[in-house]
Amino acid sequence: MTLSAFKTTLLSAAIALGLTACSEAPKTKNPEVVREATVQWKLSSAYNSTLPQLGTLATRLASELEIVSGGDIAITFYEPNALVPALEAFEAISKGALEAAWSTPGYWAGKVPALQLYSAVPFGMKSDQYLAWFYFGGGKELFDEIYHRYNIHSVMCGMIAPEASGWFKKEITSIDDFNGLKIRFFGLGGKVLEKMGASTQLLAGGDIFPALELGAIDATEFAQPAIDINLGFYQVAKHYYFPGWHQQSTFFDLMINLDEWNLLNDTQKAQIEATCGDSIRYSIAEGDAMQADAITSLKEKGVQIHKWSPEILDALLAAWKEVAQEQSAKNADFKRVHDSFVAFREKNAEWRDLGYLK
Repeated sequence: MTLSAFKTTLLSAAIALGLTACSEAPKTKNPEVVREATVQWKLSSAYNSTLPQLGTLATRLASELEIVSGGDIAITFYEPNALVPALEAFEAISKGALEAAWSTPGYWAGKVPALQLYSAVPFGMKSDQYLAWFYFGGGKELFDEIYHRYNIHSVMCGMIAPEASGWFKKEITSIDDFNGLKIRFFGLGGKVLEKMGASTQLLAGGDIFPALELGAIDATEFAQPAIDINLGFYQVAKHYYFPGWHQQSTFFDLMINLDEWNLLNDTQKAQIEATCGDSIRYSIAEGDAMQADAITSLKEKGVQIHKWSPEILDALLAAWKEVAQEQSAKNADFKRVHDSFVAFREKNAEWRDLGYLK
């Protein structure tokens, strides 16, 4: 064989091998759903970025995700109302108008009553037990099932415990003082106060102070001392009540359009889950550490700190049991989630009694 013929044979073989390799290369099952390398999402927040914990946890989440993913997941934080009104993110995520939102599930009570039980439960479990129920007591399975019906996948991404019970312009000395009271109140606790004759409404954080100052409401609850102090409620309401019977622990979640979630690869999903898990650790620790200084500062501003009497707490607990029964009768999903919550708590009651100091 001549050198020229040998080169020709080698070239033909290389071409043949190349064609064979191309023909045997793995094909994407559905090329229409291949995601670009970098995930770029807009994140609508229900809370202002400067608000301790409620807002800062969201901005921290965005920066941590970018670090953990090596820049593969880029989330841009948007202030409340910049993309959609703070209390309308659910619809936007469901329809795909937004990729993601930072909120708490209880804000969607009007659309999905059962989600209130994944935000805060009156006279509910402490944060460690609440987490145990969610991850190991069947709570998460129901959570995913309910959210997925609305084309939303949600990842628990923060937790604070516990909240204050509220700011009042006038001192509350008996359960009768709730009758006729106009108060901004969150979630299922609001329904409890309605049993006491109060008129409740849910306002976004930025709308509360003007309503309180102008007399549209007589009282409000919002969060913990270290958060509340930044909203200035103490300027117009000097009576601050504890404990937060309505929110002993509160979840916050990262809502993601389900189609967007399904486009993520397994590594990206794991990065979001891991970063959110770390955010829960961070939020519980930070929240507990920052309250003492805030309480001291509030006292210096003339705030009067009160604790509810046993009689008032007993009346509120009795009203909550009525609310839970009524909501369970009205909504099958609420009943399923509440039954799961109660069953887990009862199952673990002996362990809590034996293992923990009173």
